[in-house]
Amino acid sequence: MTKEIKRIDGRKSNQLRPMMAKVGVIPNADGSAMFAFGDTVAIAAVYGPRKLHPQHMQDPSTGVLRCTYDLLSFSVEDRKKPGPSRRSQEISKVTGWALEPIIDLGAFPNTVIDVQVYILQADAGTRTAGINAASMALAHAGIPMRDLVCSVAVGKQDKDFVVDLTKEEEDFKEGEGATDFAIAKLAGSDEFSLLQLDGKIRPEEINEVLKLASESCKEIYEVQKKALKEAVSQK
Repeated sequence: MTKEIKRIDGRKSNQLRPMMAKVGVIPNADGSAMFAFGDTVAIAAVYGPRKLHPQHMQDPSTGVLRCTYDLLSFSVEDRKKPGPSRRSQEISKVTGWALEPIIDLGAFPNTVIDVQVYILQADAGTRTAGINAASMALAHAGIPMRDLVCSVAVGKQDKDFVVDLTKEEEDFKEGEGATDFAIAKLAGSDEFSLLQLDGKIRPEEINEVLKLASESCKEIYEVQKKALKEAVSQK
């Protein structure tokens, strides 16, 4: 049974923010999608597979998944400098790691699949919203995939675990301090493709966290799946 606690915005500990998802949001891309957790809004565009340049980087045995993540300058209250930061470069790599297990890159030798993720509005959970959008965009682009990837962050409010943190919750300093555990999971299996922890979680608590994330991923998957089905029905 989930422990009932009072969160800053009134949600239950296992309750996600309202979600929105849509595919086909960027007409010039091969595939695109939008995914939102509350006030956090991410869009993703996929281009490819296409020949990788320069030619010396090509690999005849496999393709390359190249991910780019960035916050747009107007997405946060304090306007950020345009262009990639150290944090955005890190999350670009993390996004690639989360998505690679669902794609058979060996089927696309000498090519690159570019995934570009941009945050239009940020209120925590940007990397997880971006991964959800990117997974949908890959499917929309017709890239053969094992599964969709669902992603959510689990954190703490004092000693209690909560899903899908807001920025205010992410900055929570009381009790055991701020904790942000970004998790990505293949929708149709128990396989996790990303476990990234900022903060502290005791080893004996890991199973509780993964169970909480897995239940949330089921809800995320239904939202992703509905958006993709709606896009197909509109063709």
